[in-house]
Amino acid sequence: MPIRIEVLPFILASIAFGVVFGLVSVLCGVRRRRAAGWGLFWTLFFGGYFLYFFRDPQRTPPPDPAAIVAAADGRIAAVTELEERAFASAARKAGVRPEDLPEFNEGCAIRISIFLSLFDVHVNRAPISGESSFLGYFPGKHYFTFQDKSSEYNQHNSILMRNQATACLINQIVGPVCRRVVYWPDRTRPVRLNVGDRIGMMKFGSRLDMYLPAADVEIICRPGDRVTAGETIVAKMRDPEKI
Repeated sequence: MPIRIEVLPFILASIAFGVVFGLVSVLCGVRRRRAAGWGLFWTLFFGGYFLYFFRDPQRTPPPDPAAIVAAADGRIAAVTELEERAFASAARKAGVRPEDLPEFNEGCAIRISIFLSLFDVHVNRAPISGESSFLGYFPGKHYFTFQDKSSEYNQHNSILMRNQATACLINQIVGPVCRRVVYWPDRTRPVRLNVGDRIGMMKFGSRLDMYLPAADVEIICRPGDRVTAGETIVAKMRDPEKI
């Protein structure tokens, strides 16, 4: 299975931890062989976990042109309908003015929140085909990402994807453990992406929110569903022929 190159610093840190643990054990009177064994154990333990965490399996998007897929692996934590005022507040916190989102001009939006555990694949993928624009990184709190208020107040990256049929506002949200979110395409200009393309990564347990215009889509996922980024259909566009 492919592994992200970003794992290298964590592998080096695992080796360093194992060496330091072994040396400290020797200084504390532990026999060298036993100390070396414990150092090797912790190196393999953490190194193995990081290799597992940074895995990047291949994904095959569904052939349905109307499909909107999950942008992250994990569990659907909530599907929330936001009225005009609530969406306007969420959009401003995501770094974009509601009036700059004509696709949301009906006012109502649907927010699909995906919770990622420490054992989920953390590579994020494009939920629709279209132009992807990086809106920025926005500071905030570090509430646990299984709490609903993390959608409104936590630090996050905001990404806007749009095509002729609809738009999707994506927030990569950090929690108390995850402190880094990454967007890989060019941040300085819109980039054309296909559904299922890799767009970034969240490190060590996170939450990803997808905002969709209620008038444009039909939601087919429910809270509690397990989803796979780039493959699981969470909604469908009502008018995909516009793409």
